[in-house]
Amino acid sequence: MNDVMVNAKLPANQSATAPNRMEDYTGILPSQKIHKMLGIGEIKALLGQFDDDQIQPASIDLRLGEWAYPVDTSFLPGKGVRVLEKMKQLDDRFDDFKIDLRNGAVLEKGRIYVIRLLESINLKSEVAAFANPKSSTGRLDILTRLIADGATIFDQVREGYKGDLYIEVAPRSFSVVVKTGTRLNQLRFRRTRGEEPKSITYADWRLLLEEGQIVDFSDRNNKARSTKTGMLPFTVDLEGSGAEDSLIGYRAKKHTKRIDLERRDYDPLDFWEPIRFHKRSSFILAPDEFYILMTKEAIAVPPDYAAEMLPYDTRAGEFRVHYAGFFDPGFGWNARTNKAGSSRGVLEVRSHEVPFLLEHGQTVGWLRYERMAERPELLYGQDSNANYQGQSLKLAKQFAELRS
Repeated sequence: MNDVMVNAKLPANQSATAPNRMEDYTGILPSQKIHKMLGIGEIKALLGQFDDDQIQPASIDLRLGEWAYPVDTSFLPGKGVRVLEKMKQLDDRFDDFKIDLRNGAVLEKGRIYVIRLLESINLKSEVAAFANPKSSTGRLDILTRLIADGATIFDQVREGYKGDLYIEVAPRSFSVVVKTGTRLNQLRFRRTRGEEPKSITYADWRLLLEEGQIVDFSDRNNKARSTKTGMLPFTVDLEGSGAEDSLIGYRAKKHTKRIDLERRDYDPLDFWEPIRFHKRSSFILAPDEFYILMTKEAIAVPPDYAAEMLPYDTRAGEFRVHYAGFFDPGFGWNARTNKAGSSRGVLEVRSHEVPFLLEHGQTVGWLRYERMAERPELLYGQDSNANYQGQSLKLAKQFAELRS
């Protein structure tokens, strides 16, 4: 989910909760291993060179290619079928209506597009890949899903895969302007060695909680709920500062102009309706409206871990709380104290079918932590240019700060 990374020297007082791991451990591959994959051709650029800032602490940003293909339906190619073959089966004239992205083009909200990415991969038999939308993509309500040739599931690439990658793009709240090279999603790699990722031990998990390395609970009672190893529940903040009229969220407006993803100066009030706290610590989600909210807790990802946001069980309510769910090592982490800092999790929320009442402090999802195969040489957020480090309630980077 992160856009900026820097060289990071870990302090001498780094906690020993998660020591450096051996090179052949299972787990998420760090930035230095991704650099090596580029060097030996396991990741290739179809046009030109890789951008200097594509590699994040535990992922690589993927870039849009030259052509977008409007399609009438989302699809998976299925075993043994290539993406372009499937598109031809669905519409034998699909290539006649492709959209040239080389100088920029509009992707209309409510439409679905399939775009070949500029990166192809040649994975080893022990390495699988997983994709997530980038943070700004999720905060703009752009649904993206990775598709590989022969895929039977979105956003995952099997061990040993060799071939091209595609992205399904479906803007939902705003039409957007993109071009060749625009980054909407990111790919991370997991060394599996034919087995499930090595789980976090109960002792390590309790120590991470007790030391405050992954969460700064304002309510100590919440800590007792983190009983499942590697799974951190998080709750929604509907009070903000607690002062009357304090900002607690945003709701996307229905009719707006398009958003050029290269810009950074849009007035948020042209696209968003601010939601403010008025005495009641609850809020009703309207069906199929899109909201930006935040977690009550400050959360963090220590250097030896990565984390993925999971939606809450639908048995507790038909709503979704994220689109961009991957947190690189270093997010929210304070290198001086080796504890969680002030970074909240931003929630991209949509209720389905019926209105739904949210209460302040209600559990709305989990962060699932996973070990890195090796500590990354790059950490997210130790630079003033990091877009989302230290965030509270924050819109996508295309928007200027809300004027009071």
